[in-house]
Amino acid sequence: MTGIGGVEMGAQAARARALAVLRVRSRALAVALLPAAVAVILLVGGSTGHLAGAAWDVLRWVVSVLALLVLLAAAGVALVVARSRPAVTPTVTVAEESAPDLYRMVRDLADRLDVPAPSAIALTPDCDSWLEDRTHPAHGPPPAVKHDDDPAGLSGPAHRRSAAAAPVLVIGSPFLWWMRVGELRAVLAPVVAGTGPSAHPDIAAARRFIRGLDAAVAVASASRRDPLSRVACAGLGWASRLLLRSCRSHATEMERGVAAAAAERAQAVDYGLRIVAQEQVGLAYAGWDRLLTRVALPAWRMGRWPSRLDVGVVAALTELSRRDRLAEGFASRLGERPACDLLEEPGVMDEAVSLLAARLFHGGPAETGPDWSPVGWDEYPEEVVDRTWRTDAARLHRVLDTLGVRRAAGGVAPGTDGPTLARVLDHLTTPDNAVTVPPVTGADTETAAAPEAGTEAPAGDGTPHPPVPHADDEAPHVPHADDEAPPVPYADHEAPHVPYADDAVHAADDVDDVDDLAGTTARGAALAAGLSAQLAREEAQARPAAAGATSPTPQPGAGTGPDAALWDDRALPLLPLQPPRTGREILTAHITAMVCCAAMDTAGAAPGLDWLDGPSLLFDGARSADLAPSVLSLVETGDPGPLRAWMTDLGIRPEKPVRLV
Repeated sequence: MTGIGGVEMGAQAARARALAVLRVRSRALAVALLPAAVAVILLVGGSTGHLAGAAWDVLRWVVSVLALLVLLAAAGVALVVARSRPAVTPTVTVAEESAPDLYRMVRDLADRLDVPAPSAIALTPDCDSWLEDRTHPAHGPPPAVKHDDDPAGLSGPAHRRSAAAAPVLVIGSPFLWWMRVGELRAVLAPVVAGTGPSAHPDIAAARRFIRGLDAAVAVASASRRDPLSRVACAGLGWASRLLLRSCRSHATEMERGVAAAAAERAQAVDYGLRIVAQEQVGLAYAGWDRLLTRVALPAWRMGRWPSRLDVGVVAALTELSRRDRLAEGFASRLGERPACDLLEEPGVMDEAVSLLAARLFHGGPAETGPDWSPVGWDEYPEEVVDRTWRTDAARLHRVLDTLGVRRAAGGVAPGTDGPTLARVLDHLTTPDNAVTVPPVTGADTETAAAPEAGTEAPAGDGTPHPPVPHADDEAPHVPHADDEAPPVPYADHEAPHVPYADDAVHAADDVDDVDDLAGTTARGAALAAGLSAQLAREEAQARPAAAGATSPTPQPGAGTGPDAALWDDRALPLLPLQPPRTGREILTAHITAMVCCAAMDTAGAAPGLDWLDGPSLLFDGARSADLAPSVLSLVETGDPGPLRAWMTDLGIRPEKPVRLV
C-alpha cells in the first residue's frame, strides 16, 4: 500500500466514523421531535374533522403536553452540550514573539506535509505531544498573528483554514530540553500531520459533539444541594451518558483513522531520524518520572518548587547515560543543538512549566509566597535536603515526647537532654530483637491512645528506664487521639470531614496500615502511628492556605505563566504522583533523616542531590551507601546492630545532640 493510498484510506475511514457519530446525534434529535410530530398530526386531524371525539381530544392534550416537555428537555440538554466548557489540558502558551524559530519550524513542517499549521503552540509538563482543539467560545479563539514570511498568518489561504479554527500544538517540555532540533522535528511530524484530517468538517463536528457530551456529563456530576437541580442534572447525565455510549466505538475508530492517516503522511518527513527519536522519547519519560518522584516531590513537600525542572531532567538523563552502558551513545548527542534553543528565553519558559508541574502533581499555590518559593538546583541540598531531614528529625522527637520517652538515653551523661539519635535507637531496640506487633484494630488504637489522667513524661535523669508498654490500658498517648490536638481548620459540621483529619486517621489509616505495620515491633508501630497522625494534622493545617490561593488573573503584558483561565484548578492536585505513604514508609523516612542529621553534625557529612535518587548523604564528596538496609533492620526487627556498625565505620556519634528546625 502506497503512502498516498494509506493516507486516503485512513482519512476515509475517519470520515465514515465521523458520519456515524453525527448520525447518532441526528437520531437523538429525531427521537426528541417524534412526540411533537405526533402532536402535530393529532392537531391537524382535529382541525380537519378527521380525528374528532372526546377520546381524540384527550389524546391530543396528553400528546401535546408530552411533546412540549420532551422539547423543553431536549432543548435544555442541547443547550448544555453546546455551551458547556470542554476539558482543556493545563499548559503554558508559547507566544510567537517568544519562540519565532519554533513557530517557523512548525510552519515549515506543515508546509512539507501539506496540512494546515497549528494555530498556536503550548508546553505541558509531560512527555507527550498532541493536538488540542480550543475553538470553543468559552476558551476564546487564539490571536491571529501575521508573519513576515506568511502574510496571511500562521494558517493562511495556503493552508485552507483560519488560525482561529486550527488546533493548538501541545509539546511536552522535557522534549524541548532533552531532544535535539532534528529529533524534535521528527517526533512532531506525525502530530502536525493530524491537522489535515482534523480540518474536515465532518470530523470537526463529530469531535465537537463528543467533547460537548463529555462536558455535559461533568456538569451533571457536579454536587448540588437543590432537589430540583439534582433531578435536572440526573436527567442530563443519563441522556449524555447514553449518547456517549452510543458514540464510543465510532469515536474510537474515528481517532484511529485520523492517527493512521497522519502517520502515513508523516513518513515522508525525517522517517529514519524518527526511529532514533522514539528512543529518546522513552528515555525522556523515564528521566522525567524519576526526577518528579525522587527530586521534585521532596521539595514540594517542604514548600519549595524547583524552578528549572527541565534543566534537571537533562542532568538526570545525562547521569543515567553515564551509569548505564546501554545509554553510552546518548551523551554524545549533547554536542548538537538542543531544541530549547528555539525559544528566546528558555529559562522563563522552564520556570513557568515548573510551577505548573508543581500545581498539577502536588497542588501547590498559583503564586510564590513565604511558604511557596522557588529554589535553584545549587540551593537544593541546603534549602531542601538539609531542611527536610532536620524537620523530620524534629517531628520524630516531638512524637517521642508525646509518647513519654525520656530525653536522655541510657549511658549518656546526666544533664544531656538534647535530641539525640541514641534516644531513638534505645526506644526502638527490642530486647530479644524478635518481638513483632500483631495486626492493630481500631479498638486497639483507641485503647492505646488515652493515657491516665495526670500522667507526665519522666524527667531525664541519665538512668536506664524500662520499656514503655504500647498495647495495654496504661499505654502512652498516641498523637492522633490527643485531646489537646488543635482543631481542624475550616471545619463544617454539615460538610464531609476533611481528609487526613484525626477521625480519618482512625477510619482509614488503621485499615490501610494494618498489613504494613504487622511485621514491625510494637514500639515501631506505635511510633509510626504517631508520626502519621502528626503529619496528617500538619497537612490539614496547611491545606486552607493552599485552598485559598486562587489562580491569578492574567494581566496584559504579564510574564509567561500557566493558562489558568482555561482550566479548573479546584481539584488540585489533578495528577498526584504517588499514593499516600504508609506508616512503615513514614517511620523509615524519619529514622533515616535522624541518622543523616547525626552524620552531618558529628561526622562532617553533607547533604547532596542525586539526580536519579533524590536527597543523598555525602562523605568527602562521595555518596554513602548501605544505609537503607540498616534502617529497615531497626524498623522491622528492632535490631540496631547493623545500623550501629554502619555508624561506627563512619565515625557517627549517636549520643551527641543534633541541630533541629
